[in-house]
This record gives sequence, structure tokens and C-alpha cells, in this order.
Amino acid sequence: MNDSDSETAQKAAGSVSDCPKTLWQANVLTLFPEMFPGTLGHSLAGKSLNDGIWTLKTLDIREFARDKHRTVDDAPLGGGVGMVLKPDVVAAALSAAESCPGPRIYLSPRGRLLDQALVRELAAAQGAVFLCGRYEGVDQRVIDTADMMEVSIGDYVLSGGEVAALTVMDAVVRLLPGVMGKEAGHLEESFETGLLEHSHYTQPRLWNGIEAPAILASGHHRKIAEWRQAEAEKETQTRRPDMWQRYLARQQLQKGKT
Repeated sequence: MNDSDSETAQKAAGSVSDCPKTLWQANVLTLFPEMFPGTLGHSLAGKSLNDGIWTLKTLDIREFARDKHRTVDDAPLGGGVGMVLKPDVVAAALSAAESCPGPRIYLSPRGRLLDQALVRELAAAQGAVFLCGRYEGVDQRVIDTADMMEVSIGDYVLSGGEVAALTVMDAVVRLLPGVMGKEAGHLEESFETGLLEHSHYTQPRLWNGIEAPAILASGHHRKIAEWRQAEAEKETQTRRPDMWQRYLARQQLQKGKT
């Protein structure tokens, strides 16, 4: 994607004023709207944003502050370090996105761990509204009142929810019809089948004294598929024993149903 395409994608990611009907709508509530579309303004995500396959709109939470200083946070009740985003301000921002489709997602290290099953679930919806926290987080009352889905992208702490929101959106957008060239491609990737993906090779067949597996140049599609399946199983068993055990359990369960 060239610079002009990126600029067009930047313009496509406007502010939440209405929610036009597209294949998938991402609406982001944040204190830093300038962080979007970020990496999503480039490559396939940026092209599909520019083509209108999906939309990305932002809403500045600070616009809903009620005092002249535009205060969005306050000290935590009970004492402690840091600041907490005020419930009245956040609730007002959520109300402004009320007409936007999809679940209300709060990016939080306490949330449901993002996995490919959740990505597919979100991609099947009409969109999502992302609330990006900052400081020590958001007052729990507004999270509960809005019945928000809390989602975590991993067991670590970020400075805010913006990077996490970009990660979730990147995973979802690539599953939308028309974004990737061949739909079958992503069905063979890591986590889609419960296994890590097999290793990949390309030309030249002999590089730096190392030859690519001969089976891949055999033209025998069934044997190539069998090799790739075996490689995926080996990689998963070695690198992710937890994932391998879940895969075995699912296989056993499927056998019991037949």
C-alpha cells in the first residue's frame, strides 16, 4: 500500500457521528483518537478500509468531560496510586455510540483471553464498540451497567487499550470476505484447526546448503497434505504442549460422537 492509499485510509477512519451500514463496523472510544487507524491503515486492512469493506470510527472520550478542565479521571476510592476514568464521562461516550452494532468490548488484562474462536465470533457480528482504558482503568460500575465484554490480548500490562484494540481489529478484519485473496488460506493457519501451522518453504529449493523438504516439490497433493498435517502436529506438540493436549481432547470427543 503506497502513501496515498494510506492517507485515504486515514480519512476513512473518521469520528463516530453515525454508523453507516457496512460489512463490519469498528467504533473506538479513546482518549487518543490520533492513534487510529495506525497499522490498520496499511496493507490488506488499509486497502479493505479504503474499499469500504469495513469502517473504523473514533470518539474522543474527553469530549464528554463536564468541567472546563475537561477532567476525565479521578483518584481511586479507598486510596492507592494512579487515576480511574470517571463513570459519568465514560457512560456518556458509550451512549453516543448507542446506535453502533456489535458487542461493547473493554480491553482489560482481567478479560477473556483473545483466541481464534473469539475472533471468529466477533467477525460474525456486524461490528464492535471498543472502549480503550487508560491510567488504572475504568470505574467498574460503568462496565457492569453497560454489560461490557472484557477482553485481554495476553498476560501482560499495556499503557492503554489502544494497542489491544488494534490487535483485536487486525485479527477480525482479515477474516472478513474480500479482505484476503483466498478464503481457504486463513483456514490452514495457526489456531484455526487447533494446531500451530506447519513450516513454509519457497524457491530456491536449495539455499545456503539447506534443501527444502523434497515432498513439497513432488506434485503429490495428498502426500503434501499429509506431510503438512504431521508437521503441524509435531510443531504443536513440541512448542505448545497445552494446545496439543486440548487438540487431543477434542479429537477424542469427536470420535466419541461418531
